[in-house]
Amino acid sequence: MSKKIEDLEQEEEALARAVRSSAQQIWQAGLGAFAKAQQEGGRAFTRLVRDGTELQKRARKVEDATDTVARKAERSSRRASGTWGKLEQVFEERVARALAAIDVPARSEIEALNHRIDELERMLAEIGSASRKPPASPAVGKTPAAKKPAAKKAADKRKDGADKA
Repeated sequence: MSKKIEDLEQEEEALARAVRSSAQQIWQAGLGAFAKAQQEGGRAFTRLVRDGTELQKRARKVEDATDTVARKAERSSRRASGTWGKLEQVFEERVARALAAIDVPARSEIEALNHRIDELERMLAEIGSASRKPPASPAVGKTPAAKKPAAKKAADKRKDGADKA
């Protein structure tokens, strides 16, 4: 057991020496960079400014090119959307003509029929509710019993129409 502890202590010492050596090299590299910067001084600064100016010019050219491409893409997109709208309209018109040619009713015709059906149902409901109420005075030649079969026939017709649809 003491041998393992001794091995661990030796490994720790070796690691500590490696860390100290590495830290010493980093410190020396920093001092060398500082000395070189002092020697070159103004020349290095001037070179950096020149390189930065060139890079800025290239960045402006890229930005201008990007703006130009974006404007052209936007114009193309606007033109294309107008073309697609016209194409869609032509397609819809042709489909409507084809459906009319094979006698498929248009939406407006179906809506008009639905409106007429609603009116007829309302009228039948009024007739049905009127036949259920006994009249205040009996009409000549008409009895409440005579009205009931007519209301029933109307209801049957309505059911038959719903079954066929």
